[in-house]
Amino acid sequence: MRLTVSALALLAVAACGEPAPGPEDSAAVEPADRVFSGGPIHTGVEARPTAEFVAVNEGRIVYVGDAEGGAEYVGEATEEVDLAGAAMFPGFTDAHVHVLGVGQRERMLNLEDVGSITELQAAVADAAADETATVIAGRGWIETHWPEDRFPTAADLDEVEAERPVVLTRADGHALVANTAALEAVGIDADTPDPDGGEILRDEAGAATGMIIDTAMAPFADLVGAPEGEERAALLELGAQVLAESGWTGAHDMSVPYADVDVMARLAEEDRFAIRNYVAANPDAYSAIAEAAPRVEADGRVVARTVKLYVDGALGSRGAALLEPYSDAPGSRGLVMLEEADTIAFMEQALRDGVQLAVHAIGDRGNRLVLDWMEAALDAVPVDERAVADPRWRVEHAQILDPEDLDRFAELGIIASMQPSHAIGDLHFAPDRLGDERLEGAYAWRDLVESGAVVAGGSDAPVERGEARIEFHAAVTRRDLEGYSGEGWHPEQALDRAAALKLFTIWPAYASFREDELGTIEIGKRADFSVFDRDLMTVPEDQLREARPVMTVVEGEIVWRAE
Repeated sequence: MRLTVSALALLAVAACGEPAPGPEDSAAVEPADRVFSGGPIHTGVEARPTAEFVAVNEGRIVYVGDAEGGAEYVGEATEEVDLAGAAMFPGFTDAHVHVLGVGQRERMLNLEDVGSITELQAAVADAAADETATVIAGRGWIETHWPEDRFPTAADLDEVEAERPVVLTRADGHALVANTAALEAVGIDADTPDPDGGEILRDEAGAATGMIIDTAMAPFADLVGAPEGEERAALLELGAQVLAESGWTGAHDMSVPYADVDVMARLAEEDRFAIRNYVAANPDAYSAIAEAAPRVEADGRVVARTVKLYVDGALGSRGAALLEPYSDAPGSRGLVMLEEADTIAFMEQALRDGVQLAVHAIGDRGNRLVLDWMEAALDAVPVDERAVADPRWRVEHAQILDPEDLDRFAELGIIASMQPSHAIGDLHFAPDRLGDERLEGAYAWRDLVESGAVVAGGSDAPVERGEARIEFHAAVTRRDLEGYSGEGWHPEQALDRAAALKLFTIWPAYASFREDELGTIEIGKRADFSVFDRDLMTVPEDQLREARPVMTVVEGEIVWRAE
């Protein structure tokens, strides 16, 4: 990675401010389709970090430099985009997101703002007023700040809707609460055993409370149902548009049913998919992924080469696998969803087939297991037996690490795919779950970066809000949107702005094998730009949370612009 970035930097020294290579008559410059100027432009290139003017032709960058040199690229048909003081950056990529889920959030019962069980009941009552709904489904609640200081239960939901099934998924997507009608519909009662990698929470008498964790949630998926056909396509289109309006030019789309790749490719060909998408498919798509490795659609607007696995659950619902018990639940160390021998064999095959792996791991035990298994597979399959010498495997989240494991990411060449907003949300409950000692390795972005690891930044929307400015703010300040950071929350783990910019630009490009095309503003690269109303690199920290995207450019086209 260091060699790659250094090589790009050297190319930038030669190229920035110079016209694109052309015929021997260098005086003949082809007019650009579109040019950008009138505000600070941050290139992401260390040797030439800023520019005044960028020209784009046929989706590629043809000039980066001063305004005087850029004037040669302005012809009669060139569109001149005045940034009007706004700041332009390489396209921000959300390196861990669920595009369909973002679209669904816009259309379903959204529980993000619910502040108590009473408010949750009121939201269900409002939804129940729609008598045509056979199942009431919603998502987004999180109980850690509620005055009741507990999970909701089936009894809470039964008070407002007892006839129809109600299924409400927690914000992290790793737990849900169901009413009695929903529990009966899927056949869960006091005698139902916990599945591997899941848990049915029970009261003192052994009856199901309505809280369902991780793999135990599976039966409810059929009950709620999944969108299909044009409805599904419309939700994917909507999710991509919302992300574009949130400042992202690209996404690394996690846990995707493989059939959705066809849908997204069609949408991209029809100019109905606003962003660039890098797909990590569900494990049942392994054979299809291995056969294509990678599959590239719509001139690179949709790429699939990755399979997503889960080793544990989430911290908030106590499914994250910990080395020691939860501080606030001493009888639990979380859940492990994979078997060692099977997983190592799977990883070895992935190396031979050229399949990138992205493995969800949140707890310190979950992360250690994944690193151990990846190391075993890498040792078992030498480079000359691999389809791709550097597989660029990823650990998704890498939230809670034992300090002894921090250096292993760089040593093994494993990418840490992390979401800064998780830290500024989790700071309100993680100390209770973990205790103070385990916070030392929690959300340790700076330690990972300084160890030499590649850290790709994302949002995990719809788990989090999914706005680029929030993720940048969280990475730089390590404070929530009210400016709060708890005692012992290790402010030294905050990143400087140059590193934070890499988190959302060049490092996601590297994590998707596209650092030669994306991640910096350089001649020859694809023209993906994120534009914000203020300069994220220079404004005071307390203004970062106020920043707003004003323009999103993908492949040289303005796919969204603020009013």
